[in-house]
Amino acid sequence: MDLVSNIRHLALIFGSQIAAFALAALLAPTFIRLLHKYKCSKQIREIASTGESASIFQSLHGKKKGIPTMGGILIWGTVLIICLASYIPANLGITNSSLIEREETYLPIFTLITTALLGAVDDYFNIRGLGKSKGLNIKPKFLWLTLFATAGALWFYYRLGYDQIHLPGVGDFFIDWWYIPLFILVITSTANAVNITDGLDGLAGGLLITAFGAFAIIAFAQGLFILAAFCAVIVGALIGFIWFNIFPAHFIMGDTGAISLGATLGVIAMMTDSVAVLPLIGFVFVIETLSVIIQITSKKLFGKKVFLIAPIHHHFEKKGWSEPNIVMRFWIIGAFTASLGLILGLLGAAGA
Repeated sequence: MDLVSNIRHLALIFGSQIAAFALAALLAPTFIRLLHKYKCSKQIREIASTGESASIFQSLHGKKKGIPTMGGILIWGTVLIICLASYIPANLGITNSSLIEREETYLPIFTLITTALLGAVDDYFNIRGLGKSKGLNIKPKFLWLTLFATAGALWFYYRLGYDQIHLPGVGDFFIDWWYIPLFILVITSTANAVNITDGLDGLAGGLLITAFGAFAIIAFAQGLFILAAFCAVIVGALIGFIWFNIFPAHFIMGDTGAISLGATLGVIAMMTDSVAVLPLIGFVFVIETLSVIIQITSKKLFGKKVFLIAPIHHHFEKKGWSEPNIVMRFWIIGAFTASLGLILGLLGAAGA
């Protein structure tokens, strides 16, 4: 690849990321005012996932009642605008391509939008106080997410011919039709893991910046320059969002952001054949999810709690850690493990 092509690819990646950050940061104040105007405020849940009263959660987060939700619209809306606007420099010959490219970004864009709509419905139910848990019930939400993941799995396997996974430093493993359940597991798990983690100001957003940044580098190393630029756009939009989401948050991401970004992260991991390093790049998401699974299992089997409250970030909150301290420490852990995952991911990109 010649120098001019490299410069154009880098211009597309960094230019798109900067544009996404600037646009999200500029739109955020007006968007927040609109959320307040139309009373799009989060309702504090009253029933825990284990079925009993969520009294501990209410004592910790009762003060957050009234904070606008659905901030994820700003994130994926910014991503869509930048992707569409990328046609302009592409037509002028400044960049090699727009960000909407069949082979590299159709699938992640489709994933982002469809799962964002599912999350938006859940957010609407929460805002209106509908449902037993003030939101979509877990079963129908998980069902729809699973149906989407199944459609994606069938597309990857039958249409695109994906049937193996790569283990960095080891090699490729042919798994044939087992790719389908693996894909479903990755997408549903990642979407739910990010949603579970989105419980403190700035927590999920900061970890997603690290994760998408890591996959941008992996995609670039694999020659997937448009996909790398797409990841960079998400990073830029997230930075613009988190500027107003860090403690004390002016608004929160909501399911329309958490579920969609989690599912999109999973799809990108599958597209780059980097699913083996996804648990490292998203290590905190994994730990958060495991804490919930352990808590529910222990309650049902032994009638005892392992944590004061799950997920684990609330456990530390109940123990007296301040919200910013928890977020910053989880960010540090996430950045450290993501760097390890990135190294392994680059090893895979090199074909080791």
